[in-house]
Amino acid sequence: MVELAVKVSPRAVSKAKEALVKRGTPSAALRLGVRGGGCSGFSYVIEFADKPSTRDHVFDFDGLCVVVDPKSLVFLNGTTLDYEVQLMKHGFKFVNPNESTGCGCGDSFGV
Repeated sequence: MVELAVKVSPRAVSKAKEALVKRGTPSAALRLGVRGGGCSGFSYVIEFADKPSTRDHVFDFDGLCVVVDPKSLVFLNGTTLDYEVQLMKHGFKFVNPNESTGCGCGDSFGV
């Protein structure tokens, strides 16, 4: 059986930890997920999770707890969450090898 997993870049780990501290919940988790909708069929989700559910897959990246629900993990398997800094914008970016289509906004995708 192949183990499904996601990755988080060191820069994304640092930025996520900063966001959790700013929120006042440094021990909370970062939830990655997928929802139906968006220009291309699915949208990426990043949320705070004060308490993971019993079905969540839990990953640790240098002390950052990342949780993903089982259905989302099928679409996110092999994905790296990165933090991108560009001239006009900065923020988290999903680098998903499973994407077959995407839209210009970068927030939705198709498989």
